[in-house]
Amino acid sequence: MNRDLETVLGKRSWIGLGVGIICLLLCLPGWFLEPRQFYLSYLFAELFWIGVALGCMAFLMIHYLTGGDWGWPVRRFCEAGAGTLPLTGLFFIPLFFGIHVLYPWARPVQVAADHVLQNKHPFFSIWFFIGRAVVAFIIWSWIAYLLNKWSREQDETLDPAPMRRLRTLSGPGLVVYPLTITVVGVDWIMSLEPDWFSTMFPILLCIGQMLCGLSFMILLLAWLGPRTPLAKVVGKENYHHLGSLLLAMTMMWAYLAFGQLIIIWSGDLPHEISWYLHRIAGGWRWVLVFLVLFHFFIPFFLLLSRQVKRTRLALAAIAGSIFVAHIFDVWWMIAPSFYTHGIHVSWLDFTAFFGLGGIWFFFFARNLESKPLVPMNDPRFAVAAAEI
Repeated sequence: MNRDLETVLGKRSWIGLGVGIICLLLCLPGWFLEPRQFYLSYLFAELFWIGVALGCMAFLMIHYLTGGDWGWPVRRFCEAGAGTLPLTGLFFIPLFFGIHVLYPWARPVQVAADHVLQNKHPFFSIWFFIGRAVVAFIIWSWIAYLLNKWSREQDETLDPAPMRRLRTLSGPGLVVYPLTITVVGVDWIMSLEPDWFSTMFPILLCIGQMLCGLSFMILLLAWLGPRTPLAKVVGKENYHHLGSLLLAMTMMWAYLAFGQLIIIWSGDLPHEISWYLHRIAGGWRWVLVFLVLFHFFIPFFLLLSRQVKRTRLALAAIAGSIFVAHIFDVWWMIAPSFYTHGIHVSWLDFTAFFGLGGIWFFFFARNLESKPLVPMNDPRFAVAAAEI
């Protein structure tokens, strides 16, 4: 048990668990009284916390393949985040009971009246949908399990064999990750509006998850770094590397989001354009303005400064703005599919988000406390630490 970390996180993680349980209990009346809104809010919360976990796992595999200096301080955060994927799989189970509420292709009357849904019927069936979700969670959980298992083994031995296995797994894992996201992204989000098509959306979803996961790791490093043994091995150069990576991911997210918009808008096809029309109707346009400012423009221009990237609190503030903006991004992707004429906010949006988030953070903290924050017996880390 990591006693230093337990001292810092102890009460906070238990508070998170308590808040999570209370908020989920508050969701129960909504489940019965407003089932449509409950499932919408629950889907939003579930997709966000899955995204954080998957983003952590993706960067963990990138680090094992590249060995960059940016990864040593945040490796344990990545492992702890990836280790919550089985929990997010359990969180997903209630959504199976609301498939017919969320998705038009699950309602026979609507399928009979729409030839597009009829053409998609062989792919979109309830049991096939559930099967694809279960397979995706099994794959993600198995990869996360091996990444954590072999990392723990490397901490206990000088033999580099566990590290070789980690690198061998990470290559195929980084191929499997976007492939599975492509499938479930179509299932969980795109099929909310089954007449909408976009080949760029799944990779945009991947990059958004990775950007959110990276922001989360920077926030944790800025908070826990000075209070734990990480303070001995983390310097300004590490923050600089993480800031540069955050800038690159921010630019990639903006490039894909803008590219998707330009291609769809210039094509002038009614099915694709309707997705955007729903998201600029009424108050939704202000959410879009917020995303443009805080998910790209402001972080982009601030991260161009070398001094900002090397300053712990400044970098944490930027990462925090991106993390919050991504919450709105996930909400903006989902809610307008149900409220097409203007913005709509429900109390269930907050209770579902903090309910799942509080429990997720508790298990994340338990995972983080199970291993030393500083990786051990990795020769590449010894070289990197000597250069600090």
